[in-house]
Amino acid sequence: MNLLIVESPTKVNTISKFLGKEYKIDSSYGHVRDLPKSKLGIDTEDNFEPHYIIPVKSRKRVNALKKEAEKADEIILATDPDREGEAIAWHLSEIFGNKGNIKRIVFHEITESAIQEALKKPREIDLNLVDAQQARRVLDRLVGYKLSPFLWEKVIKRLSAGRVQSAALRLIAEREEEIRAFKPEEYWLIEALLQPRSKEKEIFTASLCKINNKNIAKLGIKNKKSAEEIKSALESSDFSVSGVSKKEVKRNPLPPFITSTLQRDASSRFRFTARQTMRFAQGLYEKGLITYMRTDSLNLSKESLSQAKEWIKENIGKEYVSEAPRFFKTKSKLAQEAHEAIRPSHPEFAPESFGGGNKALAKLEKNEARLYDLIWKRFIASQLPQAVFETVALEIEAKDKKGKKYGLKANGSTMKFDGFLRVWPSKTEEKILPVVNEGDGLEQKGISPSQHFTEPPARYNEASLIKTLEEYGIGRPSTYAPIISVIQDRNYVFKNEARRFQPTEIGETVNKVLVGNFPEIVDVEFTANMENELDNIAEGKEKWQAVIKDFYGPFIKNLEKKYKEVEGHKIEDQKTDETCEKCGKPMVIKYGRFGKFMACSGFPECKNAKSLKDNVVSDDKGEEMKCPKCGEGKILKKRTKKRRFFYGCSEYPKCDYASWQKPEIK
Repeated sequence: MNLLIVESPTKVNTISKFLGKEYKIDSSYGHVRDLPKSKLGIDTEDNFEPHYIIPVKSRKRVNALKKEAEKADEIILATDPDREGEAIAWHLSEIFGNKGNIKRIVFHEITESAIQEALKKPREIDLNLVDAQQARRVLDRLVGYKLSPFLWEKVIKRLSAGRVQSAALRLIAEREEEIRAFKPEEYWLIEALLQPRSKEKEIFTASLCKINNKNIAKLGIKNKKSAEEIKSALESSDFSVSGVSKKEVKRNPLPPFITSTLQRDASSRFRFTARQTMRFAQGLYEKGLITYMRTDSLNLSKESLSQAKEWIKENIGKEYVSEAPRFFKTKSKLAQEAHEAIRPSHPEFAPESFGGGNKALAKLEKNEARLYDLIWKRFIASQLPQAVFETVALEIEAKDKKGKKYGLKANGSTMKFDGFLRVWPSKTEEKILPVVNEGDGLEQKGISPSQHFTEPPARYNEASLIKTLEEYGIGRPSTYAPIISVIQDRNYVFKNEARRFQPTEIGETVNKVLVGNFPEIVDVEFTANMENELDNIAEGKEKWQAVIKDFYGPFIKNLEKKYKEVEGHKIEDQKTDETCEKCGKPMVIKYGRFGKFMACSGFPECKNAKSLKDNVVSDDKGEEMKCPKCGEGKILKKRTKKRRFFYGCSEYPKCDYASWQKPEIK
């Protein structure tokens, strides 16, 4: 009997359908060894040797696998095809005693052909990939376990510091500083409603762009007075067409998804968090419906391209079949780990919206089905022809009574061939302009000045934060979701009502301390360079202990220095008018690891503490709003554990009214 071990029990069910009775398929349920939680677990005096243990929750599973391994003729480790999966395979081999009957296989889709092909090409465990993963784990443990106590002493007890997460916190905190410092500037835009004097009587809009042949800058018209002067001049001007240009414009399809673009699109379209997206994608992968979902590669297999071409030919039409398959080159210099983009394992399994009716798709949960639909469409669209548009640009000249010239422009477009938009619709509105010729006169039907103000940079949402992390080279496909989850779980940032990230007071304080005293830890370039070092380890170009040593020496020396130099950044308690019902002393608002709370000023003699009262919601007149359900309680603005606001009744649990939107006044 051969023992084949995967990470997830869901994969066991899928793979069992493809292999015969000579294989026993089992699961490790993820990690089997890790560093201990109670101590550092790294010997900094002995070449940073890690001391791994089998966690309590994994011992029963490990013991069962060891018994199966003793009976097996051959042990095949089929953990995930990335550094983390390679490390799990290595840990399993260490537990089994490095017997000579251990082999490693990898596959990027759970299909019968992929599994059979992988079994034909077993290999040794790639120790370079293992070392890269060990280096990441050791590095993050050293930063977390050495730097966190510094925050406990200087800010608040039980805070945590992390290498990659701190860089993400810095991005969010600095964006907030930009928003606070931003000063809006006024500017005006001017549009004219025009109508041809020919048979074409359709009214269209043109925007002012030039005065006396000089382009108007975005902030060129600064106030209402200037705008009104221009409006008055245009109202008495003669308009004519000074130029007509037509051209054909082609739009290319987007490449298939990689981890970051999938997370960003799912966030924008479905409001999925990065963690939710990866959970749903994991389910699709384990059910054999998509390729491996942690990837930064845009490669596509020849088989998938051939299958996509066949589906397009049979279901959309020959005119939509491209002359040659379309290949994409990744923009990331760091794409190293995976071999394919995220695509459907079976392109012929079309979602229901495209005539599909596959049994495997019918069993999907709602959100899994939505994500599969997105992945399938993106892949098929990537192999469809370009969309073709005909664009028209009109240049318009106006002369006022004083001979001053004004230039306006109007743009229109019509679709000639939908191409990939047949499968991947996007916001492309046709705008048809009337047929006019150079020199034709135009009638002015109205001049509309509009006031605008420059806006501060937008706060990050999940999609834009992931994009920025990727652009800076911070993290890897497997780390984007954990980074975002950790900074929220630690109460360093929260999502506001617009689903955008804002730093908490604790988060801003932590960022200030880290930036001021450990700039290399939170520097985005340092974090990206460290990722390059990890890549070099994975490629066998550097030894992981040397990389850790180069970092740790200066880091620990600076930490010891800062313990002596840095004064505390404790957040002061806020006084309140409330008194403690237990001892009569004043109550104060304190800051803890999870935010503000009310406590007795007599602590530690009196340990009375409670959560802050929720905000009472008022109507436009400032009067407290009554609950629309029970009519007795007040409407309170509350927060969920994930820091999202909602509105609920003060009489809960007697009244269970709750809403994401503020109730309407009746």
